[in-house]
This record gives sequence, C-alpha cells and structure tokens, in this order.
Amino acid sequence: MPQIALFNHKGGVSKTTTVFNLGWMLAEKGHRVLIVDSDPQCNLTGMVLGFKGADELESFYEQQGGNTIRSGLAPAFEAQPKSIEAVQAVEVPGRPGLFLLPGDLRLSEYEVTLGIAQELSAAIQALQNLPGSLSFLISKTAQSVSADFVLVDMSPGLGPINQNLVMTSDYLILPTSPDVFSVMAIDSLSRVLPRWKSWANQASSMPVLRDAAYPFPEPKLRVLGTIVQKFRPRKGLPASAFQRWIDESANAVRQRLTPSLQGAGLLLPSEAYVENGVDDSLNLALIADFNSLISRSQEFLTPVFALTAEQLLAVGTVLENAEESRDAFHQQFSALADKVVSMTTTEVE
Repeated sequence: MPQIALFNHKGGVSKTTTVFNLGWMLAEKGHRVLIVDSDPQCNLTGMVLGFKGADELESFYEQQGGNTIRSGLAPAFEAQPKSIEAVQAVEVPGRPGLFLLPGDLRLSEYEVTLGIAQELSAAIQALQNLPGSLSFLISKTAQSVSADFVLVDMSPGLGPINQNLVMTSDYLILPTSPDVFSVMAIDSLSRVLPRWKSWANQASSMPVLRDAAYPFPEPKLRVLGTIVQKFRPRKGLPASAFQRWIDESANAVRQRLTPSLQGAGLLLPSEAYVENGVDDSLNLALIADFNSLISRSQEFLTPVFALTAEQLLAVGTVLENAEESRDAFHQQFSALADKVVSMTTTEVE
C-alpha cells in the first residue's frame, strides 16, 4: 500500500486536480485508492463533494463531524483518553474503489504544536506521540478501505505538517508549471528535501519516537519525478513561450535536483526510470491546461477525462474538439497511472 505525496511549495501547480484525476484513473484501472486532503483550504474535499463555499463546508463538518483528518488526529494532539482510529472515509460519488479522507479547515491549528514536537519531543516526552500520528492515522484509514494506493494532496509551504507528510510517505511526485517560479522551487527543493531526509533519519532513530504509541516510521521516501502542467499547446506541442520554461525546469532537475536527491538516497534505482520511459529530467508527464474542461469537471464532480458528451455541453465542431481534448487527457492520465503502478512496485535497493 504505497503512500504517494504530491507536493511543491509553489502554489498553483494543480496538485489537487492531479490527485483527483490520478486517483480516479487508478481506481478506473481496478485499484482501491484513498485520496487524503491535508490542505486546510480543503480544495480536494470541495472538488470531490461539490462544495462551493464556506457554508457548504460548514454543513459538511456538522454532519461529518468526527470523520476528518483533524478529528482523526485529535486523540494525539488533544491528549484525549483514547487511541487514534481509522476515519470513516467518504466513497467518491461515481467512482467505486475511490475514497476520500476529508480535509479540515482547522488542521492548521495543529501546525505549531507539531513543529514543537518535531524539535523537542526528545526532551519533552509528552510530545512523543505527535510526529508519528499523521502516518498512523493515514495508514489506519487506508487499511479500513483496503486501499492499494494512498495519494496525499498537500498545501504549498514548508511547514511541519508538510515536512512530516512528505518524509513519512513512500514516494513523492512534484507537480510543476512552466514558469520562472517553478524553476526557483526546484532549486529550493534540491536543498530542502535532503535536509528533511536528514531530520527524518534522526527522528526515526530516536528511541522516544520509535517506541511511541504512534511510532515515527523509518523514512523510505523515493522521488518518482515531476509533472509539468498548465501550458497552452500549439499543434499538439507546448507553445514556444511555455517550452522555454519546460526546458529550464528540466535543466534545473538535471543539474541541481537530481544530484541532490541522489546524494540523499531519495531516488529509485536508475533502471526503474529507464524502464518506464523517464529520462534524466525525471518528467513523468506533460499535461496541458484543461481550459474550459475544468469548469465542466468541477460542475459534474468528475475528472476531465471521464466527462461524457452530454456533460461537455457542446455541439458540432466545439463538441468534437472537446472530445478530442478529453480523450487526450484520458490517454495521458492512463499512461501516468501505469508509470506510477510500475515504479512503485520496483524493488528499492
């Protein structure tokens, strides 16, 4: 049951959309999938369940109450006299085998406490259960729905929750967009990820965390690669203005990110990339801007590639073009899902 984090501390790179579409595609291929909304903005929860504002989210919390990521963590963070149990995951409408661990606007309230625990748990024993609690909750919930894969949607930022979720995952995918800020983010991650790995190695070796009620797991993280999204195509290829930044991002990966990850032991064996058609830029997929299809996807609570002709709300040539784009996205996400399955079943050295 591999846990795959989708993370980039740059915002606006379609992490949430990718988690939803990739999770749906994996389920379409017969896998049972848990998608986890760890972003306090709850965009994944809203996308899955069709919430259009804070009022609808509030109503959900009133009904769902004890079944969100925050409520699942409450026994550890609020010293309640009970153990963490699996959250009752929400079955995603229209896609059997796909389940949601809902987000919670109040999860950010735990950020400071977790940060203190991750720095001082060796000195303050009362904090020892917190660093391993997120991994424990997600694993318990995944087991409750017999998940084959777990995909974690994360907020942008380099805070303690993201640090914890990345380093307790088995694999990492880095969504990016073709712009200067994504290149800067790649450079930043080449420094951040090895530092986080060093912290996780230290945390997992500490007896106080290893022997906690919710043990901090030994880090096994491997980076699968990047996904480049949100570019406008021209004649089936990225327009030249976008291609420039796609090339810049690839160079940043080759020259700075890959050597850094290699040195920190954060890559798969080289043959795992070669066998899956992933070159030294570590790019898993190029996915163009969804444009008008994204609004249809959000309206009908279904991935872009699963929209029916009726849901596309078009006729004639417009419908033909929309169906062509939809089918291209289906092919792209199908290929991406196949790579993810293949690469996560690779024996890690």
